[in-house]
Amino acid sequence: MLMSALGGRPSAGTLTWRAGPGALGWCGDFGYGRRMRPVRAVLIDIDGVLTISWKPLPGAVEALQRLRAAGFPLALVTNTTSRSRASIASALAEAGFPVSAGDILTAPVIAAAYLQAHYPDARCLLLNSGDIGEDLAGLALARQGDPVPADVVLVGGAGPEFSYQALNQAFGQLQRGARLVAMHRGLYWRTSEGLQLDAGAFIAGLEQAAGNQADVVGKPAAAFFATALAHLPASAAETLMAGDDIETDVLAAQRQGLTGALVKTGKYLPRTRRAASGTPDHVLDSFAGLPALLEQLS
Repeated sequence: MLMSALGGRPSAGTLTWRAGPGALGWCGDFGYGRRMRPVRAVLIDIDGVLTISWKPLPGAVEALQRLRAAGFPLALVTNTTSRSRASIASALAEAGFPVSAGDILTAPVIAAAYLQAHYPDARCLLLNSGDIGEDLAGLALARQGDPVPADVVLVGGAGPEFSYQALNQAFGQLQRGARLVAMHRGLYWRTSEGLQLDAGAFIAGLEQAAGNQADVVGKPAAAFFATALAHLPASAAETLMAGDDIETDVLAAQRQGLTGALVKTGKYLPRTRRAASGTPDHVLDSFAGLPALLEQLS
Protein backbone atom coordinates (compact mmCIF):
# COMPACT_ATOMS: atom_id res chain seq x y z
CA MET A 1 0.00 0.00 0.00
CA LEU A 2 1.14 3.52 -0.69
CA MET A 3 1.71 5.76 2.31
CA SER A 4 -1.14 7.75 3.86
CA ALA A 5 -1.70 11.44 3.20
CA LEU A 6 0.82 13.93 4.52
CA GLY A 7 -1.15 17.04 3.64
CA GLY A 8 -3.46 18.79 1.20
CA ARG A 9 -3.00 19.89 -2.36
CA PRO A 10 -0.88 22.91 -3.29
CA SER A 11 -2.57 26.25 -2.91
CA ALA A 12 -3.62 28.13 -6.03
CA GLY A 13 -2.89 31.46 -4.34
CA THR A 14 -0.14 33.98 -4.90
CA LEU A 15 3.17 32.46 -5.97
CA THR A 16 6.40 33.68 -4.44
CA TRP A 17 9.71 33.33 -6.26
CA ARG A 18 12.15 31.31 -4.18
CA ALA A 19 15.91 31.26 -4.51
CA GLY A 20 17.32 27.87 -5.38
CA PRO A 21 18.62 25.74 -2.54
CA GLY A 22 21.69 24.60 -4.43
CA ALA A 23 22.87 21.02 -4.48
CA LEU A 24 22.02 19.26 -1.27
CA GLY A 25 25.11 17.15 -1.11
CA TRP A 26 24.67 13.54 -2.14
CA CYS A 27 27.57 12.04 -3.96
CA GLY A 28 28.58 8.96 -5.85
CA ASP A 29 26.89 7.07 -8.71
CA PHE A 30 23.80 5.58 -7.12
CA GLY A 31 22.56 4.17 -10.43
CA TYR A 32 18.93 3.65 -11.25
CA GLY A 33 16.96 1.44 -8.90
CA ARG A 34 19.55 1.62 -6.12
CA ARG A 35 18.64 4.83 -4.33
CA MET A 36 16.18 3.43 -1.78
CA ARG A 37 15.47 6.35 0.53
CA PRO A 38 11.87 7.06 1.64
CA VAL A 39 9.76 9.11 -0.76
CA ARG A 40 6.77 11.03 0.64
CA ALA A 41 5.77 13.32 -2.24
CA VAL A 42 6.05 13.50 -6.03
CA LEU A 43 6.64 16.14 -8.70
CA ILE A 44 5.34 15.06 -12.10
CA ASP A 45 6.04 16.47 -15.53
CA ILE A 46 2.98 16.54 -17.80
CA ASP A 47 3.88 16.58 -21.49
CA GLY A 48 5.45 13.26 -22.47
CA VAL A 49 4.78 11.73 -19.05
CA LEU A 50 1.02 11.94 -18.54
CA THR A 51 0.03 12.99 -22.06
CA ILE A 52 1.19 13.52 -25.62
CA SER A 53 -0.65 16.29 -27.46
CA TRP A 54 -3.00 16.30 -24.43
CA LYS A 55 -4.04 12.68 -25.00
CA PRO A 56 -3.40 10.40 -21.99
CA LEU A 57 -0.57 7.92 -22.29
CA PRO A 58 -1.55 4.30 -21.55
CA GLY A 59 -2.04 3.70 -17.82
CA ALA A 60 -1.32 7.30 -16.83
CA VAL A 61 -4.84 8.22 -15.66
CA GLU A 62 -5.10 5.06 -13.59
CA ALA A 63 -1.66 5.60 -12.04
CA LEU A 64 -2.50 9.16 -10.98
CA GLN A 65 -5.85 7.98 -9.61
CA ARG A 66 -3.97 5.44 -7.48
CA LEU A 67 -1.74 8.16 -6.06
CA ARG A 68 -4.76 10.33 -5.29
CA ALA A 69 -6.63 7.45 -3.66
CA ALA A 70 -3.64 6.82 -1.42
CA GLY A 71 -3.48 10.50 -0.44
CA PHE A 72 -0.01 10.89 -1.90
CA PRO A 73 1.04 14.60 -1.99
CA LEU A 74 1.92 15.66 -5.52
CA ALA A 75 2.30 18.61 -7.86
CA LEU A 76 2.41 18.73 -11.64
CA VAL A 77 5.34 20.78 -12.89
CA THR A 78 5.68 21.71 -16.53
CA ASN A 79 7.59 23.94 -18.92
CA THR A 80 4.51 24.02 -21.16
CA THR A 81 3.87 27.57 -22.34
CA SER A 82 1.11 26.99 -24.88
CA ARG A 83 -1.72 26.99 -22.31
CA SER A 84 -2.56 28.74 -19.07
CA ARG A 85 -2.59 26.81 -15.82
CA ALA A 86 -6.41 26.81 -15.77
CA SER A 87 -6.53 25.56 -19.37
CA ILE A 88 -4.08 22.76 -18.60
CA ALA A 89 -6.13 21.69 -15.58
CA SER A 90 -9.30 21.67 -17.67
CA ALA A 91 -7.71 19.57 -20.43
CA LEU A 92 -6.32 17.06 -17.93
CA ALA A 93 -9.58 16.81 -16.01
CA GLU A 94 -11.51 16.18 -19.24
CA ALA A 95 -9.08 13.36 -20.00
CA GLY A 96 -9.84 11.78 -16.62
CA PHE A 97 -6.90 12.97 -14.52
CA PRO A 98 -7.93 13.95 -10.95
CA VAL A 99 -6.28 17.39 -10.92
CA SER A 100 -7.16 21.06 -10.49
CA ALA A 101 -5.34 24.29 -11.32
CA GLY A 102 -3.94 24.38 -7.79
CA ASP A 103 -2.01 21.17 -8.49
CA ILE A 104 -0.15 22.70 -11.44
CA LEU A 105 2.99 24.83 -11.53
CA THR A 106 3.98 26.17 -14.94
CA ALA A 107 6.98 28.00 -16.36
CA PRO A 108 4.85 31.11 -17.15
CA VAL A 109 3.62 31.29 -13.54
CA ILE A 110 7.22 30.98 -12.32
CA ALA A 111 8.36 33.58 -14.88
CA ALA A 112 5.78 36.10 -13.68
CA ALA A 113 6.88 35.66 -10.07
CA TYR A 114 10.54 35.95 -11.09
CA LEU A 115 10.01 39.17 -13.04
CA GLN A 116 7.95 40.76 -10.28
CA ALA A 117 10.73 39.94 -7.82
CA HIS A 118 13.73 40.90 -9.95
CA TYR A 119 12.40 43.45 -12.47
CA PRO A 120 9.41 45.16 -10.82
CA ASP A 121 7.45 47.43 -13.17
CA ALA A 122 9.50 46.23 -16.15
CA ARG A 123 8.03 46.56 -19.62
CA CYS A 124 8.18 43.06 -21.19
CA LEU A 125 8.20 42.03 -24.83
CA LEU A 126 6.65 38.53 -24.90
CA LEU A 127 7.61 36.03 -27.59
CA ASN A 128 5.51 32.90 -27.09
CA SER A 129 3.19 30.51 -28.89
CA GLY A 130 -0.09 30.23 -27.01
CA ASP A 131 -2.38 32.31 -24.81
CA ILE A 132 -0.91 32.54 -21.30
CA GLY A 133 -1.98 36.09 -20.48
CA GLU A 134 -3.87 35.13 -17.32
CA ASP A 135 -0.73 33.53 -15.87
CA LEU A 136 1.26 36.71 -16.53
CA ALA A 137 -1.16 38.98 -14.72
CA GLY A 138 0.60 41.96 -13.19
CA LEU A 139 3.26 42.22 -15.89
CA ALA A 140 3.38 45.16 -18.30
CA LEU A 141 3.41 43.46 -21.70
CA ALA A 142 4.44 45.33 -24.85
CA ARG A 143 2.79 44.53 -28.17
CA GLN A 144 4.65 43.21 -31.17
CA GLY A 145 5.76 46.17 -33.28
CA ASP A 146 5.52 48.62 -30.38
CA PRO A 147 8.36 51.16 -30.83
CA VAL A 148 8.66 51.87 -27.09
CA PRO A 149 11.80 50.16 -25.67
CA ALA A 150 11.28 47.06 -23.54
CA ASP A 151 13.14 46.32 -20.32
CA VAL A 152 12.85 42.54 -20.71
CA VAL A 153 12.45 40.16 -23.63
CA LEU A 154 10.46 37.22 -22.24
CA VAL A 155 10.65 34.05 -24.37
CA GLY A 156 8.26 31.12 -23.96
CA GLY A 157 7.56 28.14 -26.21
CA ALA A 158 8.20 28.20 -29.94
CA GLY A 159 5.59 28.14 -32.67
CA PRO A 160 4.43 30.09 -35.72
CA GLU A 161 4.80 33.33 -33.76
CA PHE A 162 8.62 32.92 -33.95
CA SER A 163 8.84 34.66 -37.32
CA TYR A 164 11.87 36.53 -38.62
CA GLN A 165 10.15 39.81 -37.82
CA ALA A 166 9.38 38.80 -34.24
CA LEU A 167 12.85 37.44 -33.59
CA ASN A 168 14.46 40.49 -35.15
CA GLN A 169 12.36 42.79 -32.96
CA ALA A 170 13.50 40.83 -29.90
CA PHE A 171 17.10 41.12 -31.12
CA GLY A 172 16.68 44.88 -31.48
CA GLN A 173 15.37 45.23 -27.93
CA LEU A 174 18.29 43.19 -26.58
CA GLN A 175 20.71 45.44 -28.46
CA ARG A 176 19.10 48.41 -26.69
CA GLY A 177 19.83 46.86 -23.30
CA ALA A 178 16.80 44.70 -22.51
CA ARG A 179 17.35 41.60 -20.37
CA LEU A 180 16.67 38.18 -21.91
CA VAL A 181 14.49 35.92 -19.74
CA ALA A 182 13.53 32.44 -20.93
CA MET A 183 10.72 30.34 -19.50
CA HIS A 184 12.79 27.32 -20.53
CA ARG A 185 15.37 26.41 -23.14
CA GLY A 186 14.14 23.03 -24.34
CA LEU A 187 15.28 22.21 -27.85
CA TYR A 188 12.29 20.04 -28.78
CA TRP A 189 9.22 18.25 -27.48
CA ARG A 190 7.11 15.35 -28.72
CA THR A 191 3.65 15.76 -30.24
CA SER A 192 1.33 13.33 -32.00
CA GLU A 193 3.21 14.30 -35.19
CA GLY A 194 6.66 13.56 -33.76
CA LEU A 195 9.43 15.73 -32.31
CA GLN A 196 8.95 19.48 -32.82
CA LEU A 197 11.54 22.24 -32.56
CA ASP A 198 11.23 24.39 -29.42
CA ALA A 199 12.48 27.73 -28.14
CA GLY A 200 15.93 26.63 -27.01
CA ALA A 201 17.32 26.84 -30.54
CA PHE A 202 16.07 30.42 -30.93
CA ILE A 203 17.26 31.45 -27.47
CA ALA A 204 20.77 30.24 -28.29
CA GLY A 205 20.71 32.35 -31.46
CA LEU A 206 19.53 35.47 -29.60
CA GLU A 207 22.22 34.97 -26.96
CA GLN A 208 24.94 34.65 -29.56
CA ALA A 209 23.73 37.56 -31.68
CA ALA A 210 23.09 39.99 -28.82
CA GLY A 211 25.78 38.86 -26.40
CA ASN A 212 23.09 38.55 -23.75
CA GLN A 213 22.92 35.39 -21.60
CA ALA A 214 19.35 34.37 -20.81
CA ASP A 215 18.00 34.02 -17.29
CA VAL A 216 16.18 30.66 -17.39
CA VAL A 217 13.36 30.37 -14.86
CA GLY A 218 11.64 27.08 -15.75
CA LYS A 219 13.11 23.63 -15.38
CA PRO A 220 16.04 22.97 -14.93
CA ALA A 221 16.46 26.14 -12.82
CA ALA A 222 17.12 25.41 -9.16
CA ALA A 223 14.54 27.98 -8.09
CA PHE A 224 11.83 26.22 -10.10
CA PHE A 225 12.29 23.11 -7.97
CA ALA A 226 12.53 25.18 -4.78
CA THR A 227 9.21 26.86 -5.58
CA ALA A 228 7.59 23.53 -6.41
CA LEU A 229 8.82 21.97 -3.17
CA ALA A 230 7.27 24.85 -1.23
CA HIS A 231 3.88 23.50 -2.37
CA LEU A 232 4.50 20.08 -0.84
CA PRO A 233 4.64 18.81 2.76
CA ALA A 234 8.01 17.16 2.11
CA SER A 235 11.65 18.07 1.78
CA ALA A 236 13.78 17.62 -1.34
CA ALA A 237 15.21 14.42 0.14
CA GLU A 238 11.67 13.05 0.53
CA THR A 239 10.45 13.98 -2.97
CA LEU A 240 10.68 12.20 -6.32
CA MET A 241 10.62 13.91 -9.72
CA ALA A 242 9.17 11.91 -12.64
CA GLY A 243 9.97 13.19 -16.13
CA ASP A 244 10.78 12.27 -19.73
CA ASP A 245 13.70 14.69 -20.15
CA ILE A 246 16.77 13.22 -18.52
CA GLU A 247 18.61 16.53 -18.19
CA THR A 248 15.85 19.10 -17.59
CA ASP A 249 13.56 16.97 -15.42
CA VAL A 250 15.53 14.16 -13.84
CA LEU A 251 19.19 15.09 -13.43
CA ALA A 252 18.31 18.70 -12.65
CA ALA A 253 16.05 17.47 -9.84
CA GLN A 254 18.71 15.10 -8.56
CA ARG A 255 21.18 17.98 -8.37
CA GLN A 256 18.71 19.67 -6.00
CA GLY A 257 18.56 16.62 -3.74
CA LEU A 258 15.42 14.97 -5.13
CA THR A 259 15.14 11.38 -6.29
CA GLY A 260 14.81 11.18 -10.08
CA ALA A 261 12.71 8.79 -12.17
CA LEU A 262 13.10 8.83 -15.95
CA VAL A 263 10.15 7.54 -17.99
CA LYS A 264 10.77 6.06 -21.43
CA THR A 265 7.93 7.96 -23.11
CA GLY A 266 7.55 11.45 -24.60
CA LYS A 267 10.86 12.95 -25.70
CA TYR A 268 12.89 10.06 -24.26
CA LEU A 269 15.55 8.84 -26.69
CA PRO A 270 18.13 6.13 -25.98
CA ARG A 271 20.90 8.26 -27.51
CA THR A 272 20.02 11.19 -25.24
CA ARG A 273 20.18 8.93 -22.21
CA ARG A 274 23.57 7.56 -23.28
CA ALA A 275 24.94 11.08 -23.77
CA ALA A 276 23.49 12.46 -20.52
CA SER A 277 25.61 14.18 -17.89
CA GLY A 278 24.60 11.69 -15.19
CA THR A 279 22.58 8.62 -14.31
CA PRO A 280 18.92 8.67 -13.27
CA ASP A 281 18.09 7.09 -9.93
CA HIS A 282 15.29 5.07 -11.52
CA VAL A 283 14.10 4.31 -15.05
CA LEU A 284 10.49 3.31 -15.81
CA ASP A 285 8.90 2.17 -19.04
CA SER A 286 6.10 4.67 -18.38
CA PHE A 287 4.33 6.65 -15.66
CA ALA A 288 2.06 3.64 -15.18
CA GLY A 289 4.92 2.01 -13.29
CA LEU A 290 5.30 4.82 -10.74
CA PRO A 291 2.86 3.55 -8.07
CA ALA A 292 4.76 0.26 -7.83
CA LEU A 293 8.06 2.12 -7.51
CA LEU A 294 6.64 4.36 -4.78
CA GLU A 295 5.48 1.31 -2.84
CA GLN A 296 9.12 0.22 -2.75
CA LEU A 297 10.37 3.68 -1.73
CA SER A 298 7.69 4.61 0.83
